[in-house]
Amino acid sequence: MAKLVWGAAGERTFEAGVDRGVLYVPGFSGVAWNGLKSVKEAPSGGDPQPYYLDGTKYANVAAAEEFNATLEAFSSPPEFALCEGNLRLAAGLFATQQPRKPFGFSYRSKIGNDVIGLNSGYKLHLVYNALAAPSGRDNNSTSNTIDPLGLSWNISTRPPIAPGIKPTSHFVVSSIEAGTQKMQALEEILYGTTTSAPSLISVSDLLVLFAAPDLPLNITEDGVGGYTAEGLGVSTDGNVFALDDSAVTSNPDGTFSISY
Repeated sequence: MAKLVWGAAGERTFEAGVDRGVLYVPGFSGVAWNGLKSVKEAPSGGDPQPYYLDGTKYANVAAAEEFNATLEAFSSPPEFALCEGNLRLAAGLFATQQPRKPFGFSYRSKIGNDVIGLNSGYKLHLVYNALAAPSGRDNNSTSNTIDPLGLSWNISTRPPIAPGIKPTSHFVVSSIEAGTQKMQALEEILYGTTTSAPSLISVSDLLVLFAAPDLPLNITEDGVGGYTAEGLGVSTDGNVFALDDSAVTSNPDGTFSISY
């Protein structure tokens, strides 16, 4: 039995920063959110609800909890206009206070420790079914210094169905625990590749990806002129699939085509 040690080198961990914001609006490919300043997470609910019988507390149950947040940015992608109720009527003409479209988004926070700083790892945050409520904006006169207008939106969510767990709109993935293969597969979906557009991975595919064994993609000849493959893959439409004796075709340029 090991004795507890406090303050060991490399164990003083912390999180800091936000970057790689991506907006996912239904009907559009994911787009980079440049100018994102902060994501202030503010879950609501979850308060203990006591129950008494004959004057004695016999149960203490946590109420339902929801993910809420406040996004702050210097700017937002053009695709976000629909999410804050700005409808494009013609080139350069927008009508405000229109129905707001739900969206998803992802962002990254860094993990650091006392030895290597912020190079320890990172966390990917995935948020589903969000609805934005714009905050007030102060348009002030300019002076001899430029003070960019800060934009802010309060975000509420509707959790999607998640098999096997209580529905939630917020998932967090740690690169330190997930490993290189699964992080690469996930980021190819979230950020896109040269052959696939960025998209927000579905909750069901996210669970499939992390439940699958962490196997490297391995392609071998089957002895009868074909090939088999095992491991994890990502289809061109952003779905995760586990390779298990899938049909593989050798291409003239030395690459492989996989049927799934």
